[in-house]
Amino acid sequence: MTAPTLTKEATAAPAAASPAADTGRTPPRAAAQPLPSLVRSGARRAGRGIWASGAILLFLLLWELGPTYLASPATRVFLPPLHEVLRALGSLIAKGQLQNHLAASLTRSASGFGIAVVSAVALGLLVAWYRSLDRFLNPLLEVFRNTAALALLPVFTLLLGIGETSKISIVAYAAFFPVLLNTIAGVRTVDQLLIRAARSLGLSNFRLFQKVILPSAVPTIFTGIRMAGTSSILVLIAAEMVGAKAGLGYLIVNSQMSFLIPDMYAGILTVSVLGLLVNYLLVAVERHFSRWRTAVGSQAN
Repeated sequence: MTAPTLTKEATAAPAAASPAADTGRTPPRAAAQPLPSLVRSGARRAGRGIWASGAILLFLLLWELGPTYLASPATRVFLPPLHEVLRALGSLIAKGQLQNHLAASLTRSASGFGIAVVSAVALGLLVAWYRSLDRFLNPLLEVFRNTAALALLPVFTLLLGIGETSKISIVAYAAFFPVLLNTIAGVRTVDQLLIRAARSLGLSNFRLFQKVILPSAVPTIFTGIRMAGTSSILVLIAAEMVGAKAGLGYLIVNSQMSFLIPDMYAGILTVSVLGLLVNYLLVAVERHFSRWRTAVGSQAN
């Protein structure tokens, strides 16, 4: 019985199948092509950005073209196109008038807003924690909560005068109740299991508020703070329209009375941009204080 012999085809097949075995080198990989993927991702992000800002761009385009081509000449006097408003805005900035009015409004708004946040968070924690205090104060708080801040503007003006005190006070009043109500809701929705676990570890009331209740209530509290930030600006603008010598509200009403219509719209545009920036700032602060929630969520995943 003879041993089997290998044919030429059998010996050549492995050599043809693995040429890298003879050279001792690994076969070259296909060249990576990151550029098309980067272009596609960039195009997707740009498309999402354009779509997200599409409504604003369309509004600005309508503001520019509508008064010029669609409105009558009489209407165009009271609704100038966007480029005239931007030209007036640039003129106010160049003269330094807008900076002065903006600084006055920001000082009043920040002062009243800060007073409202500190006092409302402190009172909200107490009201939510002590039921007896809640039953005592709730009727009075409901009365003032349902009284519009602007309805009390004459009262603040008569009692505190037309100076800075009345304006800061009415801003604090308008911003107080959104923060208060959301603080109470945030504390009352804290998981009771967390509170009992903290109690079992021997935490004092102060440490319980610091380590458990406040971090859990931060998202709800900041919802009220964002609402209060918007309210503080809107109420202040209305207050500055009565008995003020500086501020964005004064700029708007004085321009209207002086028939400087582009300046009036420039002041209104500044108020809109200011409110948008304040909202983004408060969102960034909320994310800073809520970083622990993101860390816990990432660890759970």
